[in-house]
Amino acid sequence: MSVATKTAPAAPSQASTTAAPPAAAPLVSPIVAAFNGHRRTPPPINEPIRSYAPGTADRAELKARLESMSNEVVDIPIVIDGREIRTGDTANVVMPHAHQHVLGQWHAADVSHVAQAISAAERARADWGNWPFEERAGVFLRAAELLSTRYRATLNAATMLGQSKTAFQAEVDAACELADFWRFNVHFAENLYADQPISDKGIWNQTDYRPLEGFIYAVTPFNFTAIGGNLSTAPALMGNTVLWKPSATAMLSAHYIMEILKEAGLPPGVINFIPGDPIAISNAALSHRDFAGLHFTGSTTVFNLMWKQIGANTSSYRTYPRIVGETGGKDFIVAHHTADAEALAVAIIRGGFEYQGQKCSAASRVYVPQSLWGEVRDRVVAMMSEIKVGDVRDFRNFMGAVIDKRSFDKISGYLDDAKKNARIIAGGTTRGEAGYFVDPTLVEAKDAGYRLMCEEIFGPVVTAFVYPDAKFAEILDTVNTTSPYALTGSIFARDRAAVQMAMLKLRDAAGNFYINDKPTGAVVGQQPFGGARASGTNDKAGSMLNLARWVSARSVKETFAPPHDFRYPFMGAE
Repeated sequence: MSVATKTAPAAPSQASTTAAPPAAAPLVSPIVAAFNGHRRTPPPINEPIRSYAPGTADRAELKARLESMSNEVVDIPIVIDGREIRTGDTANVVMPHAHQHVLGQWHAADVSHVAQAISAAERARADWGNWPFEERAGVFLRAAELLSTRYRATLNAATMLGQSKTAFQAEVDAACELADFWRFNVHFAENLYADQPISDKGIWNQTDYRPLEGFIYAVTPFNFTAIGGNLSTAPALMGNTVLWKPSATAMLSAHYIMEILKEAGLPPGVINFIPGDPIAISNAALSHRDFAGLHFTGSTTVFNLMWKQIGANTSSYRTYPRIVGETGGKDFIVAHHTADAEALAVAIIRGGFEYQGQKCSAASRVYVPQSLWGEVRDRVVAMMSEIKVGDVRDFRNFMGAVIDKRSFDKISGYLDDAKKNARIIAGGTTRGEAGYFVDPTLVEAKDAGYRLMCEEIFGPVVTAFVYPDAKFAEILDTVNTTSPYALTGSIFARDRAAVQMAMLKLRDAAGNFYINDKPTGAVVGQQPFGGARASGTNDKAGSMLNLARWVSARSVKETFAPPHDFRYPFMGAE
């Protein structure tokens, strides 16, 4: 096994762990970036998904990159003000599907690095927030091109190896969705800036979309590389500066995102990369006077704790922080007796088991009418028997491993409960010796309130409840009230009246609602993503709604011929 070029010093000095980074070189002044003409950014298109079919050049390139990265141990530093910092306090990056295989080590930041990162963000904000929008946009448009070409195999391979995604799941996430975020966010920002007030005769009214006054704290999860890249960059596009704390179990892909952004020309200090203990880093960031916003994806429990902490600190902040969060889900598929049984079965398989069910949008609870259950069950079980689970470097596998031992143990606990209190139709087995493998599992519950129908599992477990055909309206009420979440859901029906009834009764039950489709796979620019209730603030990543949260509007009125007499006409003598 070779060691990647960047290696940590064996005994890092105290200076390398705590010394403030040198001041960054002055950024380009917006005064010298003058440009005559109303510039339009390139129209965005969704990045085409590559197939990686046998015999294709894309497959050969990805296979080669997987091989080379499997034989590297990458050294992943903290990045503050563009400066790499290595503390020597490291943790391993491993393959979930081969958890003894080390891919790299990442250096942990402490509270002193948070202070350095905040200082760097404050210095960078003075210039970055005043760059012309088109110049900021150019950084992320270039990043999208770098990602979709030269870095594509690298970021896909990092996502496959470090997060156990298959080639297809990595492609739609790390390559396509992240490139889409970077391109479409530019388009949405341009439209937002173009929204200006009307002006009357003799005056000019304008809206100045200012960056927030302070820094943004971005906290990102393991399950989507694109979320890491979007939560850190969307506020930056709008002129903000960011502290980014990535998940410890997605560190390899996060590292390469920083490499892409650096090559794309992102100035030092705009995004500061601070992996480490989530509690210590969050406490330091959320308690600082200049904390201006939280961009979060993760568990509902953690988000609730952060919200409380922000609320308790409100009186000490410079301004009221923006809080944007996407959290958990207990996503549903409900079928009417007119549903297409084959399409429904495929939606259960793909919606429930792709990426091992580790999507906040994954189908987790299914409601099937009695008349369809036999056929749907048999179709699902037949497809499950063909699913291969294993190392994602073997492209024949449909599923990899769950992310870590904690997740493996949690899912195993739910399966033990199902064996006692429900009926496991298929699957239910786990193998944790070499990788954290959980076989796809279909459970039938006799009680619609059974815990596997209510609680987020975040694994490849789908629980079905069978209801009498005549109780469709009642089961919609059950779907709406069973779970505290409201992220995604779908209805399968050929009867348009049934679809309309579900649309109405489930209007508040899902922020992304699908008709005759699985409840996963939102595409940037097509289905802006987010949910409400315990699923988050529904600020719709991949839309103008999200970007509007990262600006503070200033209304400007210019009067061309101001009055020179204080008196009004009505004051004249009779």
